[in-house]
Amino acid sequence: MKTKWLFPHRFRLIGWLIFVPSTMLGLAALYANFKISWLTAHWLSESMTITSGNSITHLMDNQDLTDEVAAIGVIIGLIFIAFSREKVEDEMISQLRLEALQWSVYVNYIILAIAILTVYDTAFFNVMIYNMFTVLLVFILRFRWLIYRNNHTLLAL
Repeated sequence: MKTKWLFPHRFRLIGWLIFVPSTMLGLAALYANFKISWLTAHWLSESMTITSGNSITHLMDNQDLTDEVAAIGVIIGLIFIAFSREKVEDEMISQLRLEALQWSVYVNYIILAIAILTVYDTAFFNVMIYNMFTVLLVFILRFRWLIYRNNHTLLAL
């Protein structure tokens, strides 16, 4: 069966090679305040505008992009892992992929609803950071579990 929207099978390995270091970088940036010095961008800051008389001076603001690079790396890695073709991509695999995707969306929003009701203030910001990745993570875990269970059911017959 030919599917249009899946990456080639080799992209799964590429996804893991992007996902693992990006996750470590993101966790270090989030919890250990780790920064890569050359990942600093200089932006014009609208909040730091000084007005004196008739002249307006815009100050430059330095923004560290380590956490942004890590988040994009995690997302790209997870997308490659989740949506790379299986060696044998048939109707059964497509059905398992669909079921896993639906299940992961349900689980993600149940977790988010519980978090909305129970987590407040700055801790909720961390919940939203993790929520960016939970759909893909839960999908990968559920899809791999369904494939494992399907293979072992077939072997038992």
